[in-house]
This record gives sequence, structure tokens and C-alpha cells, in this order.
Amino acid sequence: MPGIVGIITARPRAWAESKLQQMVELLRHDASYVTGTWIDEGSGTYIGWAARKGSFCDAMPLENEAGDVSLFFAGEEYPDPGARKELRERGHAVNGHGPDDKAPDYLVHVYEERSDFPATLNGRFHGFVHDRRRGTAMLFNDRFSMNRVYYHESKDAFYFAPEAKAILSVCPELKKLNLRSMGEFVSCGCVLENRTLFTGIEVLPAASAWRFGHGDVERTRYFEAREWEEQEGLSTEEFYNELRNVFSRNLGRYFNGDQKIGMSLTGGLDTRMIMAWRKFAPGSLPCYSFGGSYRDCQDVILARRVASMCGQAHEVIPVGRDFLARFSDYAERSVYLTDGTVEVSRAADLFVNERAREIAPVRMTGNYGSEVLRWVPAFKPGEPMEGLFRKDLLPQFRAARDTYATVATGHPVSFAVFRQAPWYHYGLLGLEQTQLTVRSPFLDNDFVRTAFRAPNPEFARHGPANTDICLRLIAEGNGEMGRLRTDRGLGAGQTTLSGRLLHEYLEFTFKAEYAYDYGMPQWVARIDHAFSPLHLERLFLGRHKFYHFRVWYRDAVADYIREMLLDRRTLSRPYLEPKGVEQIVAGHLKGDRNYTTAIHKVLTLELIHRLFLD
Repeated sequence: MPGIVGIITARPRAWAESKLQQMVELLRHDASYVTGTWIDEGSGTYIGWAARKGSFCDAMPLENEAGDVSLFFAGEEYPDPGARKELRERGHAVNGHGPDDKAPDYLVHVYEERSDFPATLNGRFHGFVHDRRRGTAMLFNDRFSMNRVYYHESKDAFYFAPEAKAILSVCPELKKLNLRSMGEFVSCGCVLENRTLFTGIEVLPAASAWRFGHGDVERTRYFEAREWEEQEGLSTEEFYNELRNVFSRNLGRYFNGDQKIGMSLTGGLDTRMIMAWRKFAPGSLPCYSFGGSYRDCQDVILARRVASMCGQAHEVIPVGRDFLARFSDYAERSVYLTDGTVEVSRAADLFVNERAREIAPVRMTGNYGSEVLRWVPAFKPGEPMEGLFRKDLLPQFRAARDTYATVATGHPVSFAVFRQAPWYHYGLLGLEQTQLTVRSPFLDNDFVRTAFRAPNPEFARHGPANTDICLRLIAEGNGEMGRLRTDRGLGAGQTTLSGRLLHEYLEFTFKAEYAYDYGMPQWVARIDHAFSPLHLERLFLGRHKFYHFRVWYRDAVADYIREMLLDRRTLSRPYLEPKGVEQIVAGHLKGDRNYTTAIHKVLTLELIHRLFLD
């Protein structure tokens, strides 16, 4: 994804510059990317970047008036409206005067004025500051680590990059799979605690401000979660009023800038909250949803109505034959672009985001709303299929469960934003951001800070919290929208008999689709196989989801699954049991077994080997 690479070293310029160019080229995933390099040979600092043309900061470095401070920035920052005015009053030359201006040059002056930089910045970002006045430099990231930075320290140099492959390209000795990380990836669907799949490469911790000078690295953090955890709690009414004020006040900053924005609508609460409170001129905000090939899913049905209520156009981006015809390409690119942080099942997301980019280069979403407000856990450790992995790997799966149990304690919002978001959600975000700029108001600093003050955080142990508050917020922002049910039947009319029946029906169809897709029990798979001529999938699938990998693996992409997983290279991997792999391929492709999740894991691991390690 777009971002900044760097090498800090005492080695000769020719050595470092060659490696820097190689790292930059690894980030150039699209011909439209803007790239460049900057070198300060005296301090041994070598910086490069790749940025999407027209994005928040596509021209670097940002420099102060004296030219002795250079700042490199990737991602986006959403400042308070008066931030630029205050800097001008202090004598700084700052571009842009309008309230919607997004020129990033003010950032270097924030660094000059604030000793706690970058603590006041708001957004998803990483950056690097070179300060010739002080003879120091700083590598920093956002407080959620959602604009990821990988790093590696060798005896010769310190390397950092937004993609692990950029470091692997210049440090081939690191092309080794970290077995502890692999155990977490198989068990949890992500790597925990700022590790990566590759031995010797780690992730910069959240809220880092690492200072380099005189051959040393000072590892500091500018923010700790306890600052928000220790706030005084609010009553339900106080919390609602504070949340409403913060949300309505700050929402507009996420629609600033010159680039066209498209609204990625679903049938849930979070995108509806945005639409209820942000008033748009008719036809000014293109809206879209992702759809499947069987029928209009609930997201499409409801998103179309929400867009109509707001006077906006809506279109569906379908996932069907076009995607399946090129599944192997999308699967391999998804793993490659994200350094293996997503499984091949996210190939469908790459497909739809490619097409969303044709509508608008910026995609507004409701991502993270359910995690921040309703404390919904998105992942938990699971047991891998028995007989699929070698027994000597089993301790790694147990260790993953133990690690998860440790990090999942504490305040539910802390788990959501400081662990779940950067470890689990990052992979999908990173994939999406290779295609377009993704925005969400639900990781706004003020909004998350307020979420920590919700009453009864322990309720998260028993079920989703704050749903009523979200429904109330929608109704207050747009009364007509507040009377519209969600994709799961929540909201208007839920207290009536017909409303309760509709909610139960939609919950049934949601769970039935899961049970008929990747969650299908083996005994049901045998029955489904017996009735395969009836194509029962047409009855169950497509009501809530736009992707259906159990059926796809069995039918449309069966040849690719067979070719990849039964290849001698795959069967020779030291952590796999060949007979187990052959079993899942034979059973799933025949149709009387369901091994969808196992195929996800094995195919993803094999692609990681072929793309990064072999």
C-alpha cells in the first residue's frame, strides 16, 4: 500500500541508495502512484515513498520556512477546523484558507510548535521527520497502528516500510516463516502482539515516536490506553448526548478535500449513522453496495432505500462470473499485496474495491463502528482440522489460544481499537487501501475517547452493547431513516409482533446462510450432496452475503484448488500432513464434505511460501 520506506545506516551511500530504490519499487503497485526519494547522506538517512496521486500528501517532503525540518507523511489527518488559523497567527506560512482545505503542509509546523508531536494528530497515518536543527529524526505512527509500519534492525542498518515485502527484497536472509506467528495466523486468522509471519520483521507498536540520533534509537510512545480507560464513566443519557455532539461535530472533517467520495452502504447501523447526520445535496454522493449472483442481499435492498431517502444515486457492484473467472489472480494478488495478512477469501474484497475505485477514489465506510460502540469481537482462536498439520506444530496453536486469552482481557474498547483493529482488521484495510483511500469516522480520536465513557462496559461480556443508542442517534439525525429496519431486523417496529417475527426470520436466514456456506456441518454436507441436482444453494445463499466460498471451491474454482493443493510443493511443506491435505481436497471437491476454512488456511499458507519465501 502507499507509504514511506526508510533506511538509517552508516554504510556508504551507493549501498543504501540502491536498496532504497529497490524498496520503493516494491511499493509501486499501480502506474498512477507517485514515488520519490530523499537522502541526507551526512546523517545516513535514506527515505522513499509511494503515494496515490491526488491523495492527502502526494508531494513530499513537507518543509518549514527555514528548510531545516523535513517531514514525510502517509495516510490522512483530520485536524480541528482552527488548526491552520492558529499556526498562521503564530507566523507560519500555511497553504489553504477554507474550512474544507486539506493541504498537508501545516503538519511540519505542528511538529515545530508541539513538543508532544504527534500526539495531537487525528487519523490513520505514519511518518518520518528529519530535524537538522537538532540532529535527530523521528519515526511515528497513529495511536491505533492502523497505517502499519514494518521494521527490521540489523547490525548495519534500521529498515522500515509499509509492506514487509519491501524489507524482504533487500534482506533476503529474513525469508523464514515464524512458526509462532504461523500458529496464531492459523488459529486466530491474524498474527498477534506486533509480530509478523517473517522471522526478524516486526510491526511498529501503536502510538510510537521513535527518535534516532547519534547512532541510538529511543523507543517512546506518545499515548497509552490507560489515558482513556481511566476517564470517569457517564450515565446512559450523558453518554448519548456526548456521543451525539462529538459525532455530529466531527463527521464533516471526513468529507473534506478535493477528491471525489463514494459512500459504501450496507444494511447495518454504522453507515446509516453517517447518512443520517451528514446532509448532502441531491446527487452529490455516489453510493454503492456489494452484491452476489443469487439475489439482492439485505445490504443491497436496504442501502438502496437509504440512498433514495437522501436523494443519492445507488449502484450494485456484483461478485459473480467475472470474479470467478479470474479467481486465481485475485487470490494471489490479495496475499501478495497484504504480505499474507489476509486469507484468500478476501480476494472478493480486492475485486469489489477495484470497481469501487472507478466510482470514486475515496471510499467512506462504517468500518469499526460495531467494534467501538457495540464491542463486537471479530475473531477468536479456533481449532485447526485434526490431521491437517504436523503434530509438532500443535504447541503453537495452544500458545495462540493462551496469548489471545491474555490480550482479550481489560476494557472492551481497548481490545477493539488497540488489539483487534491493528492485528485483525488491518489486513483487509491494507488490501482495500491498495486500490483507494478508505475513510471511517469511527476511529476519530474524540469519538473513540468518548466511547470509553460508555456505561457498563462489563455488559460486553454478555452481548452487543449500545445498540439502542445507535438506533436513537439515527432517528434523531433523520426521522425517516430511523423508521427503517436493519439487515437483521433491528429498529423500527421491533416491539410489535410483526417486527419481532421479521427480526426472527432475518436472524434465521442469516444463520442458515452461514450453516449452508462455510459453516456447514459434515452430516449436512452429505445430505446436500445427495440432493445436489436440486441446487439447494439457490434457496439459502445470497440473502446476507455476496461471497460463497464453499460452493465456489467445490464448483467454479475446483481446478485451481486441485492444482495448487495437490502440487508436490504444497504436499512437501514441513508443517502439513500430506494425507490430510489430500483428504480435504477430495472430500470438498466431491461435495459430500465441507472443508472451506481448511482450504482457506492451506491455500493462503502455500501462496505465502511461493510469493515470499521460496
